[in-house]
Parts: sequence; structure tokens; C-alpha cells
Amino acid sequence: MNNLLMFFIFVPILALLLLALNLFLAPHNPDEAKISPYESGFLAITDQTRSTFQIHFYVVCLLFIIFDLEILLLFPIGVTLYEVSIYGFSIAIIFFLILTIGFILEIGSGAISLTNLNNNKN
Repeated sequence: MNNLLMFFIFVPILALLLLALNLFLAPHNPDEAKISPYESGFLAITDQTRSTFQIHFYVVCLLFIIFDLEILLLFPIGVTLYEVSIYGFSIAIIFFLILTIGFILEIGSGAISLTNLNNNKN
């Protein structure tokens, strides 16, 4: 039997088995605080359920995740560079050029503003 086919059969069976074990063996005794909408036990104050939050931090976080994953791709490329020859190297260079152009466009559009970060330190 092909290894890939075996994984397509084995993984769903294992996942369903572990879910069933969790359902049958895990204790289920929720208390009043646990089943409340706010699990911390505190009730929400009307008109104060949300605080102000600058979207800039969210955008920087998403961009960090994207470019952090780009760095993660450097290791497999470095390890297999002798095996993939010039074709694999050129594909890797094109990939990183596209990401670099995207990073430059993000800085140009103001999504990442380096001047605001320096002004906030003062």
C-alpha cells in the first residue's frame, strides 16, 4: 500500500479515535462561571465591552507573521540548494524578489511607518 494513501486512511481514523476518547473519558462538570458568556466570571458593563485599539498594531502583527514565515523558507532552500541546481535557485530568487517588492510597497503605502516608531520612543 502506498505510504501517502495509508496516511489519508490512518490520520482521519486516529483523529476520530482520539476525539471519541476525549468525549468518553474527559470529565464534564461545568459550573455556572464556566458556561457564562464571559468565562472570567465578570459580567460586562453596558457600553464598555470594548476598549479603543489602534489598528496599526494589528497590521504590523500580520505583516510580521507574513515576513517571519518567509524567513522560515530560507532553511529548506539552503539545505537543498545543491540538489535543485540553478532552476531551484532561480525560483527561490524570484520568490524572495516578489516578497521584497511587497515589503517595499508596504513601507511606501504607510502600512509600516518607521518615523512613527521613532517618535513614540521619545
